[in-house]
Parts: sequence; structure tokens; C-alpha cells
Amino acid sequence: MTVRECIPWPDKRLRTPAEKVEEITDDIRAIWQDMIDTMDAMPGVGLAAPQIGVMLQLAVVDASDARNRRIRMANPEILDASSIMNEHEEASPNLPGVYAKVKRPRGVAVRFMDESGVYVRRDFVGLEATSVQHQIDHLQGKMYFDRVSKVKRDMLLRKARKKNG
Repeated sequence: MTVRECIPWPDKRLRTPAEKVEEITDDIRAIWQDMIDTMDAMPGVGLAAPQIGVMLQLAVVDASDARNRRIRMANPEILDASSIMNEHEEASPNLPGVYAKVKRPRGVAVRFMDESGVYVRRDFVGLEATSVQHQIDHLQGKMYFDRVSKVKRDMLLRKARKKNG
């Protein structure tokens, strides 16, 4: 399909919660495909629709080494989270050139509408769990750097401003 442009931080859409998806249509499937193409072009392990300016609760994730486990989610919500935390470096194409180590639960149980329009529950662990949580944050109008200390966040945003003009 199409590689879409990621909207640049601090576009207000990145701070706006996305709208729920009522049903899976061909238009939704086309957006998901554009998101996968965009994720692969970055390259990244996930993408949320607001990152490309589409204000719907849609996300795609593929944290597999072979890039062959495409997970398409609509209206994802975390039902349960592990008490064990993992730390991964996270970044965003909306704020290129910077990253931060973020602690998140190692595993999560998530309910979402799949590509057939059915709600499913699925468990995610490791990098896949981190990516799913990162995308859900985007759908709620949050960025990964909201999960680090104010000092680290301020340094990261200053560095991003220098790099990105």
C-alpha cells in the first residue's frame, strides 16, 4: 500500500486520545496495511494510527526477528500486567534521533478487536509486550518519554530540538 509520513512532535494530535473503532471495514484494513508498510520502512516494532495523523484506536506490532508476526489491533486495552518489570530503549519516529530507557511490565494481557472484527484476549511478553504498551500509550495521547523522570524528559526534548531544528 503506502508508507505514510509520521507527524512531527509536538503536533497536538500526539497528545489527543484516539477514537474507538466501531467495526472493521476495508478502509480500516487499508489503514492497517499502510501502518505496516510505514512500520517496516522506519524500521520499527510497532506503530499507532495517531502517529500518522489518523485519530483512531488502531495499532500494529511485529517484534519478531523474521518480521512475520503482524498483529493488527483495534481498541486495545490492557487487562492485566506482570509485576516483573523490563527495561527497553524506546523511541518514536515522531521525535527522531532520541530515545530513553523505559521500564514497563514484562508481560501484559490485552483485549482488542482483531482483523475479523472479533474481540480477542492475547498475552504478550518481552519486546512484544513493550511495543503493545507503547502503542496503547500513543492511542491515549501519551508519549514514551512521559514515563521517565522530568529531568530525563527535559534533557531528551532539548536534545531533540537541537537535532531536529
